[in-house]
Amino acid sequence: MEQRISLVTLGVTDLARAKAFYAALGWRGTEVEETVFHQAGGMALVLWDQRKLAADCGLAGTPPPGGSVGIALAQNVRTDAEVDAVLDAAARAGGRVTRPAAVNAIGFYSGVFTDPDGHAWEIAHNPGFTLADDGSLVLPDFRPGE
Repeated sequence: MEQRISLVTLGVTDLARAKAFYAALGWRGTEVEETVFHQAGGMALVLWDQRKLAADCGLAGTPPPGGSVGIALAQNVRTDAEVDAVLDAAARAGGRVTRPAAVNAIGFYSGVFTDPDGHAWEIAHNPGFTLADDGSLVLPDFRPGE
């Protein structure tokens, strides 16, 4: 697994309130399907409903011991095969795959594992999110027709 974080997703209880808060701090985000994306240097900060985040990480109902579903880390990789390899490596290292790799509801290939302390990591191959040679993430322009 490369030593890189592509996205940090914050599970929020009120998306409109969270979006307004970050906007008041000067953050410019784009809302897409009840999710707010902010370009943050070479990575992205994402705001998403905490229940949906927990369900997407395969952790709906009960957070893992010592862990939280209030935040999820994500690493975008360059191929579907790399998603599989990272999930396999995480399982061999003592992590737990909570959502096996598959094409998700949005249409890209991803899976989720938790580390031994219960922190969720999504590993994704999303061709719509550009990865630079150095691994930094560039969000697409979500504004249609502009």
